Amino acid sequence: MPKEPEEKLPVSETLKVLGYHTLEKNPKWWSAVALIDSWGRKQICFYLWQKKGEKWARQQKFTIQDAQTWENVSSYVEEFLPQLEAEK
Repeated sequence: MPKEPEEKLPVSETLKVLGYHTLEKNPKWWSAVALIDSWGRKQICFYLWQKKGEKWARQQKFTIQDAQTWENVSSYVEEFLPQLEAEK
């Protein structure tokens, strides 16, 4: 995987970003997945920001706090993937 640029994610100062990967970024939208330390608890967060003026404003955040949650989410997504392929 390519190394992420040194750009700081636009998250709350109370959160410590341990690592992240940009999923997509253009002049108006930025999506990323990040490993976050929130008050001593690690969590994986999916973010979506929209550029408003010169600042990025968070539009959505989805948090995964444990492996069981991820297994549930990923199994449901996997269930729908064949339907995406069928439409091509």
